[in-house]
Amino acid sequence: MRALNVYTKSREQFARAEKVIPSGVYGHLGPAEGCFIPVEAFPFFSERASGTYFWDVDGNRFIDYMCAFGPNVLGYNDPDVDEAARKQAELGNCVTSPSTRMIDFAELLVDTVHTADWAFFAKNGNDVTTMAVMAARAYNHRKKIVFFKGYYHGISPWTQKMDYPGILEEDVRHNIYVDWNDFEGLAKVFEENRGQIAAVISQPYMHGNFADNEFPKEGFWQKVRKLCTETNTVLVIDDVRAGFRMDLAGSDHYFGFEADLICFCKALANGYNVSALCGKDFLKNTVSSLSYTGSYWLSAVPFAAGIACIEKMKRLDMPKILIEKGARLKDGLIEKAEKFGFDLRVSGMPSLFYLRIADDPTLMLHQEWVAECVKRGVFFTNHHNHFINAALSDEDIAETLAVAEEAFEVVRKRHPKEV
Repeated sequence: MRALNVYTKSREQFARAEKVIPSGVYGHLGPAEGCFIPVEAFPFFSERASGTYFWDVDGNRFIDYMCAFGPNVLGYNDPDVDEAARKQAELGNCVTSPSTRMIDFAELLVDTVHTADWAFFAKNGNDVTTMAVMAARAYNHRKKIVFFKGYYHGISPWTQKMDYPGILEEDVRHNIYVDWNDFEGLAKVFEENRGQIAAVISQPYMHGNFADNEFPKEGFWQKVRKLCTETNTVLVIDDVRAGFRMDLAGSDHYFGFEADLICFCKALANGYNVSALCGKDFLKNTVSSLSYTGSYWLSAVPFAAGIACIEKMKRLDMPKILIEKGARLKDGLIEKAEKFGFDLRVSGMPSLFYLRIADDPTLMLHQEWVAECVKRGVFFTNHHNHFINAALSDEDIAETLAVAEEAFEVVRKRHPKEV
């Protein structure tokens, strides 16, 4: 059995943090969010990162399957991306007049993303999903937005629910919710709200949390595309999480249809802070009309990093590499689970996979197994997609499977299988 990680310094740093930062660590990374349960199994703070690993403040090394919740696609501290960023930093970053790197980056995205006639840059995924909804409403002068249940499109009030703290009825009054893959339900909603729906916004496949991921049914997206075209409704694809991990031309291209607007962020620049909204030419003037910007949205260093990242992803045929690595990991994890009598479900794209031990509907067994993996140096989380990066080696996958097997054995001993 491997020695288990100790997190003494992490706890000391968290005690400092909670005095001056709400929740100590907030968002998905916080111990109160449900992804780190039991909290004693997880580190709270990192010290450094390289390739597919990060080290916490206690010196524990982790094979990282969260990849900073997605931005690490090539490997932490990728030399090509970091060198491009360094060279640009020597010239300038946040300057009164923007660098022409912005144009270079936009041209590259238009050349890369199938549906893109233009690109607009911001910082976070939430920035561009919000802009997409604003653009749709400005274009057709309608209010209502259709979501598929299980969605996540950011943290602005329009993306949240009526019972969430700080959310007003006015924030979500025009939201309509439809079951994923239910085209008949979607068509009914369109009929009931004829001429009122500004946009349909969706992930390319359902990759929400706390549930197995689900691909679109055959022909689903083609029917949705036709319905939106016929009703002058803007079709928005939120590719913030899946973007470039399925298809460098966009996840809509992977499934054989074209979005009107498509949102990118996580894998766009290998950790440098930039997001992009890309879209069709007929929406270009509408986007130009919006009052929408930010203090650092024209920073040149992330543009240079994004150019280097996309160019390297093209050279490597990145989606193919990530899917192949993820498939090997998936097959190995299922085999280790079966050895100890667990029904491990691995759903979604292998490059963006979701884990669930299906033997226990309370998910407690799953949380125990994840905790045992993390304590042994393999960083999974309980109820979120996991990410593959290009730096993950065959040796890393083998080590992961060995840790997973040991963790399954520990949990099985703790919970003997009933015959």
